[in-house]
Amino acid sequence: MWESFFRKKSIDKILSDQLEMENLAGDHLVRNLGVRDLTFMGVAAIIGASIFSAIGQASANGGPAVSMLFVFTALACMFTAFCYARFAATVPISGSAYTYAYTSLGEIVAWILGWNLLLEYAISNVAVAISWSKYFVDLVEGLGFHVPEYLTMDYLSAKRAFSAAEVGMQSGQSIESMSVNIREGYAAFASAPTIFGWHFVANIPALVITVAITYLVYIGIKESKNTNNVLVVLKLAVIAIVVGVGAFYVQVENWTPFAPNGISGVLKSVAAVCFAYIGFDSISTTAEECKNPQRDIPKAMMWALLICTVLYVMVTLVLTGIVPSHLLAGIEDPLAFMFMKVNLPGVAGVVAASAVIALTSALLVYQLGQPRIWMTMSRDGLLPKAFSRIHPKYHTPSFSTIMTGVLVGVPALFANLEEVINLSSIGTLFAFVLVCGGVLVLDLDPENQKKSKFKIPYVNAGIWIGAAWLIALYLSLPDAASWSTWIQGYFEGDAKADHAIMTGFFIIWLVLSVFSISHKLSLIPVLGLLVNLYLMTQMGATNWERFFYWCLAGVIIYFGYSYRKSKLN
Repeated sequence: MWESFFRKKSIDKILSDQLEMENLAGDHLVRNLGVRDLTFMGVAAIIGASIFSAIGQASANGGPAVSMLFVFTALACMFTAFCYARFAATVPISGSAYTYAYTSLGEIVAWILGWNLLLEYAISNVAVAISWSKYFVDLVEGLGFHVPEYLTMDYLSAKRAFSAAEVGMQSGQSIESMSVNIREGYAAFASAPTIFGWHFVANIPALVITVAITYLVYIGIKESKNTNNVLVVLKLAVIAIVVGVGAFYVQVENWTPFAPNGISGVLKSVAAVCFAYIGFDSISTTAEECKNPQRDIPKAMMWALLICTVLYVMVTLVLTGIVPSHLLAGIEDPLAFMFMKVNLPGVAGVVAASAVIALTSALLVYQLGQPRIWMTMSRDGLLPKAFSRIHPKYHTPSFSTIMTGVLVGVPALFANLEEVINLSSIGTLFAFVLVCGGVLVLDLDPENQKKSKFKIPYVNAGIWIGAAWLIALYLSLPDAASWSTWIQGYFEGDAKADHAIMTGFFIIWLVLSVFSISHKLSLIPVLGLLVNLYLMTQMGATNWERFFYWCLAGVIIYFGYSYRKSKLN
């Protein structure tokens, strides 16, 4: 019974099934993507909501030092990208990390990972749709058209702003003296029509763009590819303008202190920075539509990560060089705000318009990825057959695409941006951890290593991981007083859960050190696993709790439906 939970799919069986499926007319996807298309998809997904929205609050938390957090997170993604590339070159089908886990870690792990990929893509899309709505409304307002506030934001934000405004006014503060977010939220909630006593506040533009993108993805990969390529070129041109023009207004003294809130302030932005990079794995979801997936996917992943990391670092340094980081707190459109600060409203208008374009391309790639993961899970019997249905004319996973639109469009009406970013980031890091771990398990069998056209550069992890564990432990707890304070933290204060999470991380690191020596594990996947796991520890106990309940719901569904319906059963 226990072994059946961890049953695995054979790589040879996956490849033979794929070949058989492609020989069936009308029942397969169309190979239409090359390295450039895949790289542009990666850039579209990575350069999205974060560079136009979340980068502002991240810079407020950590100051200019957030640029180094982008580099650190990119390094973690680079380790992970090697592992994705290794799998993509071995199992070139559309299941992404879900399929990779199925071949290496077993069915129940693959299901939980697929369940979390659902969370990653759906919530990422919701976040991008919300950001798109904000910039679109600002653009429309700039052109002289007013959109009622209650049609442009979520209910929770409006209700919180209304309550905060009432408290402020009761203490004698005028509504005009409050922040822009509170004023807009107050106006939205106060002016909203009521239905059975409930204020109707909903983000209609977010729903409209989701429907439009879902339709584009539904009618074909070629149409989606061409649209995305045009949008990415426009996006890169505008970012070049932002950096090129902004560089002339940078005041170097704004970079001092480099980390005004210390390392804790920098790490406070982990969720936002991780959210920036989660899109790179969307490249692997299109494996069945690539002309040469085993060669092109690894190249595209590396190029996309390199390009986007350079852009994020440059934009962060320009932003914090023009605007002191503490002034960026709560600013939802930091790049436009930056140019308004230096009296360049024309450039600010260009940024607002380009943000709409950039976020459209990000939403397009995310909407493209999730249906293909559902399609693969359905082929394995873990989801109903309807999810693997291929449209006879458009050659796209039709039902899965429609369901993705529903799953994104409805929450986008009512969801809060900050909450969805945090929950999406921890689910993504979990997927990255399992992909890195899956490579380690897969490569324990020498026969599997022969089946891949992409090889991860091998360095024996051996003593390096154990030595790093000892150094990290010493730096964290250098003396008896530190140990005493740490132990006391398990029983007092608000950080008890955080202590337990970090302790678990060090235990896993120690176990991995032992296995690195005994099994001569490869250094890059081990580093990828540890760095992603460390970033997960920085997500906070609340996000861990939500993540646990989400996984628990997935386990219940697995035993209620997927375990019995699995084709491996």
